[in-house]
Amino acid sequence: MTLPVAHPLTGVRVADLGDAAECARIDAMVGAHAGGTPFHLTGWSRAVQRGCGQHARYLIAEDAAGGLKGVLPLTELRSALFGNALVSVGFGVGGGIVAENGAVTEALARGAWELAQKLGCASVELRGGSLPGDEWPRSDGVYAGFARALAADDEAELLAIPRKQRAEVRRAQGFDLIVEIGTTRRDRDAHYRVYAESVRNLGTPVFPRALFDAVLDDFGPAADILTVRHRGRAIASVLSLYVDGTVMPYWGGGTAEARRWRANDLMYYALMRHARARGCTRFDFGRSKVGTGAFAFKKNWGFVPEPLNYATRTADGATPRSVNPLDPRYRLKIALWQRLPLALANRIGPYIARGLG
Repeated sequence: MTLPVAHPLTGVRVADLGDAAECARIDAMVGAHAGGTPFHLTGWSRAVQRGCGQHARYLIAEDAAGGLKGVLPLTELRSALFGNALVSVGFGVGGGIVAENGAVTEALARGAWELAQKLGCASVELRGGSLPGDEWPRSDGVYAGFARALAADDEAELLAIPRKQRAEVRRAQGFDLIVEIGTTRRDRDAHYRVYAESVRNLGTPVFPRALFDAVLDDFGPAADILTVRHRGRAIASVLSLYVDGTVMPYWGGGTAEARRWRANDLMYYALMRHARARGCTRFDFGRSKVGTGAFAFKKNWGFVPEPLNYATRTADGATPRSVNPLDPRYRLKIALWQRLPLALANRIGPYIARGLG
């Protein structure tokens, strides 16, 4: 009996995301690994680089035979307001180390830290995945993820929603609301208008429009936009990703008018139906910060929060980077941003948000 030869790890290097063959090899490993997420796909890193102008620094670990043993997508974020950091991965809620074993995890973490020092970045942030040792302090209890299986049919999906929330969905179904799905310019324009107003009302700057377009273009049929309209006017909209049988509503929101018509409730139920029709079996509601309205909203839908573990390493003497809107330091800024005219917020917001990551 011949046993497979275990080749030793030979090194960590930055992948060439301009090489289609290399990207295909990385994406194949991500798709086959239990820890792979949409944010590990090379398309995500390319979209962030093109949409926000922040450089992708995708690390891969290889053995002596050239086989992939682990990956770590990184985005080099530079911001005059929030400092410089390597983040795994920019504008994603996941994207940490995917590795075959602990030795590969440590090698990729070490490679990320060395790269950060070379680039002049004060910190490296790992969002989930396989976490390295004690040199990387963990932040537990800040974020939680929400995911569950989709039900077998529409009625079972409704019954899977807790009674009070189910009543809101049924109420929304009685209003004059229309659901549209697509990726045309009309869909993209409506989504950005709704999303920009939604985040302004929450007190945060909107991401560049180019980021949304780049994700839709790179993911192709694995992404789309679902919009709820009332008498022709878009009042709720969500951009979703579809990977490996899972739908992830990623950038979604509603206008002030959406609450009156329960448009957000209809939107997520309609997305569950649409995802099942596409062959999805799992609904990933994404992450939320503990103690926020989004966290409570997802619990109201019957989703059970699962703690997410992140790790951040910061250079000696440097101040840890903070982009958490719950940080007391941002309370006044958030209140002021909520009062900005929408046109002004949409004009200056992308310049700020591109550095948040």
